[in-house]
Amino acid sequence: MTQQKIIILDFGSQTTQLIGRRVRELDTFCEILPYNKFPKDDPTVIGVILSGSPFSVHDPESFRVDLSQFMGRLPVLAICYGAQLLSFMGGGKVERAGSREYGRAHLQYIDTTNPLFRGFRTPSQVWMSHGDTITAIPLGYHCIASTADVHYAAYAGPRDVYAVQFHPEVFHTEQGALLLRNFVVDICRSRQDWSAASFVDTTVAELREQLGDDRVILGLSGGVDSSVAAVLLHRAVGDRLTCIFVDHGMLRKNEFSQVMRDYRGLGLNVIGVDASRQFFADLAGVTDPEQKRKIIGRDFIEVFNAEARKITDAKWLAQGTIYPDRIESLNITGKVIKSHHNVGGLPEQMHLQLCEPLKWLFKDEVRRVGRQLNMPEHLITRHPFPGPGLAVRILGDITPEKVRILQDADDIYIQGLRHYTTRLSGEEARRVLAAGVPATMTDGEIEVSLYDQIWQAGAVLLSTVRSVGVMGDERTYEHPVALRAVTSTDAMTADWAHLPYDFMARVSNEIINKVKGVNRVCYDISSKPPSTIEWE
Repeated sequence: MTQQKIIILDFGSQTTQLIGRRVRELDTFCEILPYNKFPKDDPTVIGVILSGSPFSVHDPESFRVDLSQFMGRLPVLAICYGAQLLSFMGGGKVERAGSREYGRAHLQYIDTTNPLFRGFRTPSQVWMSHGDTITAIPLGYHCIASTADVHYAAYAGPRDVYAVQFHPEVFHTEQGALLLRNFVVDICRSRQDWSAASFVDTTVAELREQLGDDRVILGLSGGVDSSVAAVLLHRAVGDRLTCIFVDHGMLRKNEFSQVMRDYRGLGLNVIGVDASRQFFADLAGVTDPEQKRKIIGRDFIEVFNAEARKITDAKWLAQGTIYPDRIESLNITGKVIKSHHNVGGLPEQMHLQLCEPLKWLFKDEVRRVGRQLNMPEHLITRHPFPGPGLAVRILGDITPEKVRILQDADDIYIQGLRHYTTRLSGEEARRVLAAGVPATMTDGEIEVSLYDQIWQAGAVLLSTVRSVGVMGDERTYEHPVALRAVTSTDAMTADWAHLPYDFMARVSNEIINKVKGVNRVCYDISSKPPSTIEWE
């Protein structure tokens, strides 16, 4: 039976990936493509979603799509800019709003007889984010939802065309999941056969066919993605997989030895390479964060390449690249936020074919696959960690002593998060359980560690700053450490985690007392956007 899929055409919205995740949560495969890359003659496509965009339909450089490729042939859901584009190109009217409509709004009128809003309650909170508004819709279309300020908050047309000016994919739209379910399952008639179990079975079979009897090399990082890729490949090709784990000297405290032990426990053939001296030498005096990333990426390729050449009969290079990595690399706006360590570089230099078994998965799906493969929970729930390691969590130049300071502070923080548990109930508990965190609900509550409630956490050394302190009766002049912890579902947006005061007091006190070189601890309370999760 062929795999059904929903096509999401990306017009540059920051939440396009979130639409994809929401569709996948409905056990339905989806593919995110640039707005102008709709696949022709693909019988597996069962519906189309048009994303939002940073542009106005009135901007000369705004993106346009040939609607005749799918309109009338497939169900269509147009979101925000997509809804405005549909109206604009169909003869409706889109005008500049008097003020930007951003934030919470409430649908006061909902046509619950329409398939898109079946089962909705009124009023219903939604999230708006647009500078234009639709004031007239094309002939033959009709309004199906309104707010107090936006008459055409949603409209529908003939042959399963639906449009909404709000964002059903974001958390703040209360019944957004129901709307997407109505579209994907009821309107597009998804069989809902996309799951971790089906992915493992299908991918292992495809890998065996793709790789045959060839030998494969995989670069391990210790993170969730490469670890799951390794176990998946090992299930497909066994000992014909050789893994290489490069220590650039900027991993977390004791991480190299711990990860090597974990991998060997999984039965993987792993080669560990300590190349820290080379990386520290090449990073000496470098302070620019993008330059740090480029040096580490270049050195990693050199070290990895030298080790891989010893495996003379290898024909494939495997990477733990996941779907968001590939979408970022194809960003249609052309703007680089930061260079990614996975995509590009190695295959061309090594004359190897590229194998990316996780290339269609989001991070939470990778974790579900890891559980399906019976991997240890501490490997699956490990927080994301940047490829350049602590080098981009040290502001300023990199030295072994600065890395030692940050490793010690970070270790106290991370272990503290692992050992501090809280009880959650209601929506918070459901959110944590939905993320796949191992916990059991009893009497409406769960007990879970702070580490498992957080998407990503780490310490940052402000090595370009010194602050005055007092220890004993002596004046100190040492570095501050900033602690960072965020909650998120996909890292596209993130909110700072509201950690308990008693936990913060305990960790701060322990870092200052035990880590030589630190006399002040701060906590980062900025969200993404406008900030990024990492400082560099």
